[in-house]
Amino acid sequence: METAFDIASRIAYLRQRFSNSSDVIYHKLTTPSGLDLTLVYIQGMIEQPAVDEHVLKALAGIAPSMKNEELYAMLFDSKQLPVAKQTVCNSLQEAESSILEGNPVLLADGEQRMLTLALSATKQRSISEPPNESVIRGPREAFIEDLETNITLIRKRLKTHRFTVETMHFGKETKTSIALIYLTGICKQELIDEAKKRLSSIEIDGVLGSSYIEEFIEDNPYSPFPQMQYTERPDVAAAALLEGRFTLIVDGTPIVILAPVTLFMLMQSAEDYYQRYIAATWIRFIRYIFLLISISLPSFYIAITTFHPDIIPERLLVTVAAARENVPFPALLEAFVMELSFEALREASLRIPKVIGQAVSIIGALIIGTAAVQAGIVSASMVIIVSMTGIASFIIPHYDLGLAFRLIRFPLMLLAGLFGLFGIACGMILLYFHLIELRSFGLPYLEPLTPRNKSDLKDVFVRTPWWAMRSNPSFSGAYKNGKRSGGRNWDVKDEEEE
Repeated sequence: METAFDIASRIAYLRQRFSNSSDVIYHKLTTPSGLDLTLVYIQGMIEQPAVDEHVLKALAGIAPSMKNEELYAMLFDSKQLPVAKQTVCNSLQEAESSILEGNPVLLADGEQRMLTLALSATKQRSISEPPNESVIRGPREAFIEDLETNITLIRKRLKTHRFTVETMHFGKETKTSIALIYLTGICKQELIDEAKKRLSSIEIDGVLGSSYIEEFIEDNPYSPFPQMQYTERPDVAAAALLEGRFTLIVDGTPIVILAPVTLFMLMQSAEDYYQRYIAATWIRFIRYIFLLISISLPSFYIAITTFHPDIIPERLLVTVAAARENVPFPALLEAFVMELSFEALREASLRIPKVIGQAVSIIGALIIGTAAVQAGIVSASMVIIVSMTGIASFIIPHYDLGLAFRLIRFPLMLLAGLFGLFGIACGMILLYFHLIELRSFGLPYLEPLTPRNKSDLKDVFVRTPWWAMRSNPSFSGAYKNGKRSGGRNWDVKDEEEE
């Protein structure tokens, strides 16, 4: 009669669960004392040399005089196999999950407990430079698709006992591992509790990227604006943790989520903190100027040429009128066609092979623009406006934020074509109201400008020197604890001596 500890019944259960998987291996062994053992694993997901050397060879060397009870104690109590990480599991469901994660499971006849061996080995790419967030003076490391490696890349930058990692699994079919990371005492406990609450409500069949999680837990899923930041740089993630934010690392993707976030955080670049503060501040001014150009330049052109030509200087008006003389379409339709063409070229450059993508996008833009002007379909001034707008949108550091402003550009153009400058003013007011109401895990999207917080303004439009940034952000759990360490203390001593 079979018992719950009978190895045959448990092997039969696993064979039934993996009946469609020919790569699941059942390696049977028999000890000199006659005890049946079976090592179950998925071929290709384990370190085969380590399994052969440290598990199979060790089991083959068991002394003939060892009794079954002594063998159970050696394997499951003392865990004497030469493997660094061993876990005892009691249920077949746990064993099944371990096998699917790539960890071999050892079963012994007559013993309910099973031994999971951390010997998984999935191929992964090496750590390289970040392809989308390059810097001149900063580190050259980027996240990869392995969860443990990504955690290590952050941990080696934050050598503190406050570093906290909580691992969860999502996806009924994928069982994707996700790590919630924060600094205890610096990140507010209310923020962590809210993050866990939102994460616990997720029900989905599979999680294949961080964007899956982002859409489930963002405050306003109907807003075009991103309410979480993503990065591929470990130093950016470490800096976010020091500010009192948390990170979500999803196994299988090199993109890490940072939250909460504000509009001004998304307008910052990692390069800002590696350049000297004067140069970084100047670059930020340029960034905000071109942000306004990206949103409103086509709309202003449509409004002025359609409704308010009297505000254009006379000589410039003559030039614009001459350029538009043979164009059969109104400025609104002309702008829509050119903007859509530019968006199509941008999308095409992303989808075709990288070797020819840049050449196709540049040559395509030149050929289409020149041909359209010569054919009299669009004016030369409109080509200049669309080109300047496209260049301005590339200056925005965060891709999703740039995409949001690119989407908003079209309704603003429509308002400008229908109501002129009044329509643009109404559109900008509505946009401002939306941004005021927007939240990221309860943090106002326009903080510290609205609501105003003077202490946090030092890192918004200007990048204050490091020695002057002496306090934590107001949303940090360490904000009330006083100032950060640092400062030009040597300079103060010299002044006292004088």
